[in-house]
Amino acid sequence: MDLLLDGFQTALTPENLLFALIGVLLGTAVGVLPGIGPAMALALLLPVTYSVGVDSAIIMFAGIYYGGMYGGSTTSILLNTPGESSSVITAIEGNKMAKSGRAAQALATAAIGSFVAGTIGTVLLWVLVPRVADIVVTLGAPSYFAVMVLAFFAVTMVLGSSKLRGFISLFLGLGIALVGTATGQARLTFGNAQLADGIDVVVVAVGIFAIGEALWVAAHLRRKPLEIIPVGQPWMSRDDWKRSWKPWLRGTAFGFPFGAVPAGGAEVPTFLSYATEQKLSKHPEEFGKGAIEGVAGPEAANNASAAGTMLPLLTLGLPTTATATIMLLALQSYGIQPGPQLLTNEPALVWGLLASLVIANALLLVINLPMAPLWAKLLQIPRPQLYAGILFFATLGAYTANFAPFDLALLVALGLLGLAMRRFGLPVLPLIVGVILGPALELQLTTALQISDGDVSTLWGEPVAVAVYAVIGLMLVAMAVGAVRGRRTPAAPATPTENDETEELVNR
Repeated sequence: MDLLLDGFQTALTPENLLFALIGVLLGTAVGVLPGIGPAMALALLLPVTYSVGVDSAIIMFAGIYYGGMYGGSTTSILLNTPGESSSVITAIEGNKMAKSGRAAQALATAAIGSFVAGTIGTVLLWVLVPRVADIVVTLGAPSYFAVMVLAFFAVTMVLGSSKLRGFISLFLGLGIALVGTATGQARLTFGNAQLADGIDVVVVAVGIFAIGEALWVAAHLRRKPLEIIPVGQPWMSRDDWKRSWKPWLRGTAFGFPFGAVPAGGAEVPTFLSYATEQKLSKHPEEFGKGAIEGVAGPEAANNASAAGTMLPLLTLGLPTTATATIMLLALQSYGIQPGPQLLTNEPALVWGLLASLVIANALLLVINLPMAPLWAKLLQIPRPQLYAGILFFATLGAYTANFAPFDLALLVALGLLGLAMRRFGLPVLPLIVGVILGPALELQLTTALQISDGDVSTLWGEPVAVAVYAVIGLMLVAMAVGAVRGRRTPAAPATPTENDETEELVNR
């Protein structure tokens, strides 16, 4: 409790409050704009870490993360175009509510549900982070190696429709991570001295996320103007509250555990929440026509999942989403490695971050309810100017990382790689996880082998490592069974959807 109070003292300083406010405003804005998510925003802002204190930067990044979860519901409800893949489910009922004149109620239940779920998730973090850290600190290098291998398998097998494409993306990331010098030997530098220190991960993140995504979305923009449904001041009737509060709690129960699992993310719990509310609702006939439960539950699951991602990030140094991966990269840029020693080495940072999450949630609720009509106007920004600005700031940010013109050439190459990955359906997250965790995986492997004098059996010499490998084995068996069943089941004919951008996000 004393550490938590110290955390609030850190988070409530005028400077950190300002950065928290900037973060939630930016996060909401990027969440509202289709095609621009919190991961891209954080990638663009990574160069900020070179001039801002670590407390302020991480608090701002967390505000952007939470704000992006909030903002994604606005565009889903008003445009039927999810700003994030985790908001796809919200579009199903939210847009129907908006078309029937209940946009205000849909936005209100999404905002309040996000606040409830985010707050409960943050309280769970207060309880779980120190306890999990106490357990994790007892693990040896073999167990860490096994957990990282599990993370690689999880992000590769869960995301996307093709496991092969996931593994291709992962090995691309590991290949990029190998570039540089190790034990005095140059690897994959092709005789270029500028690659001797490796490829800066800021350049990789900005190129793959910002440049690749901007080029892809810009190439698939609809030419007709957006038709935005008018929205008044968000409010909820007594009946709306009665129908929403249970879905908020159930959505939270779904979202937090999935956020804490490697590659869990927010997509699966939002689908589960929607299906649960459809079965439990006293008004099942309204689903598909604008049921408020279909907005309340998934939005709560979405934001609870965002809180859950902080648990493995802070205690194990393992990101479970693309946005969490960029936050890990931001911490590493300060020379801080998240993991079991983080709570001991940087208690002020950890508890300041955990305290700021509650503050960010409160700020988001205060900002989103009265300013919903204003956020809707952001959707009127001309897309050519918007994406031209993104490309400009991405280029500027990558250049300021090292002030090296060679980085701009790498940025263009990585941006084209990101565009090609989207074109051929390769998920981005495995590549980024491979780039960031690849060196850590190599370190744990060499440490384990050095301690055992090269005895490979040490890699499965700890109970935790054995259990993790068993989980990986079960995942491989499940993948094989799924592949066999998929061959036996004829594919259903494709059906058109109402919105091309929604279809693209579902497929991805």
